[in-house]
Amino acid sequence: MKVVAEASDGQEAFEKAKETKPEVVVLDIGMPRLSGLEAARRLKRILPQVKVLMLTVHESERLALEVLNAGARGYVTKSDTAKELVTAIEALRRDKTFFTPRIDPHHSR
Repeated sequence: MKVVAEASDGQEAFEKAKETKPEVVVLDIGMPRLSGLEAARRLKRILPQVKVLMLTVHESERLALEVLNAGARGYVTKSDTAKELVTAIEALRRDKTFFTPRIDPHHSR
């Protein structure tokens, strides 16, 4: 894995992803200027092949469902281990989804 860009807010993340066209984008759901959810929606419109992993402090099945609806393919919490984050990124690279083991986004449907 190689980090190709870092951003301090959602708008910057969106712009850098447009420029670098990474395979996987990790977005914090609570970023300033443009939320992670909105950045994911915009990215999926212009770069449908990009895989979005959402990072958050919240453990919520409802929020995980919103993440899916925004086009993200994964959801990890900031309390998850670094190993889980790497596992999530690897899963997305293999065209799979990954959700923190503590929630089930399909449960709230």
